[in-house]
Amino acid sequence: MPRGMKTIAEIYAQPEVWQECLAQMEATDLSELIRGRDPRVAEWIFIGCGTSYYLAQAAAASFTALLGVSARAVPASEALLFPSLAFPGGAAKYFPVLISRSGHTSEVLRVARQMQEQKVEYLALTCDGRELEQISSRVLKLAVEEKSTVMTSSFTAMLLALQSIAATVAGDGSFLDALKDLPEQLRSLLERYGPAMKKLAERDFEDVTFLGQGALYGIASESALKVMESSSTYAQFFHTLEFRHGPKSIVAPRTLVGGLISETGFEAETAVVREMKELGAMTLAVANEATPELEAASDLVIELGLAVPEIARLAVYVVWGQLLGSYRGLVKGLDPDNPRNLSRVVTL
Repeated sequence: MPRGMKTIAEIYAQPEVWQECLAQMEATDLSELIRGRDPRVAEWIFIGCGTSYYLAQAAAASFTALLGVSARAVPASEALLFPSLAFPGGAAKYFPVLISRSGHTSEVLRVARQMQEQKVEYLALTCDGRELEQISSRVLKLAVEEKSTVMTSSFTAMLLALQSIAATVAGDGSFLDALKDLPEQLRSLLERYGPAMKKLAERDFEDVTFLGQGALYGIASESALKVMESSSTYAQFFHTLEFRHGPKSIVAPRTLVGGLISETGFEAETAVVREMKELGAMTLAVANEATPELEAASDLVIELGLAVPEIARLAVYVVWGQLLGSYRGLVKGLDPDNPRNLSRVVTL
C-alpha cells in the first residue's frame, strides 16, 4: 500500500467495521456487563485519554439523550489527579466506563487499579484488550483490528457500541434499527463526498477550526484532533456560538472553519457559518439537510440525508474530519500513517 494510505483505507472501511460491531453487540449479553449498575440509578462516568476522551463526551451525551439521565465524561488524568472533582462524594457512587483502544494506556490502567483499590465496579471498553482486559472483571472487547496510529474506525465502532448499550437499556428497538442502517448509508456518502473532501484538503489553508454544539461538541473536538494528528496542522474546536465570543479573531483567508450543524440548532449554527464566510474564512459544513442559505455560506456542504434520530448520526459526522486530516497530511508531504511525534499507544 502506498505511503500514507493505510489510514485512509481504514476510514473507507468503516461501513464493514460498523456492521461487524453492531452484529457483535446484538449477540452480546449485556446483563452481566452492567449488572447492578443500571444507568438510570447509578451515574455513568466515561473516562479516556485523547480520542477516547472525546468519545467519552459523545457517549455521555448519547446516554443523557436516550435515557434522560445524568452522564459525564472525564479525562483519565483528571480522575487521577483531582479525584474529588471527578467523583464528588466518592467513586463508589458512580459506574466508571474506562475506554482504551489498546488496553495499554497508562492513565486508564492507573484509573482501573485505583477503582480496584477502592472496590469500585467499572466497565472496560477496548479493542486490543491487553492489560485492561486482563485486570478487569467487566470487559467489552470489540473485534476491531486497526493498524493505523490514529484512531478512526475504533472511535466510531466504540461509540456505536456504547449507543447500543444505552438504547438496549432504554428498550428503544427503533434506535437500534436506526444504527443498523448507518453502514450502508455511510458507504454511499463516502462514494459521493470522499473526492470532494480530497479537493478541499488541497486548498490553501493553514489553520482549521471545528465547531459543534450539544452532542456534536465532542465530535468537533475529535475532528480537530484528527486534523492535528494526521497533518500537523494547527486546529481548534469550540462550541459553535461561543466562537463569536473572541475566537473569531483568528479568522482570515487561510482559515478553514468546519461547522458541524445540528438539526436542533440549525438556524443559529448556520448563521455562525455565514458570518465566518463573510469575515473571509473558507467554510465546510456538515448537516443532515442543507438549505440554500447554508450552501451559499459554504465552500463545501456534506449533506447526510439520514432518516435516523439526530443522536444516531454522531459517528457519521466524525468521518469527514478523519478524511480531511489524512488528505491534508498527504498534501503537505507527510505520512498520516506515522504522524510526527506520535505513537499508537501513550505509556508513561
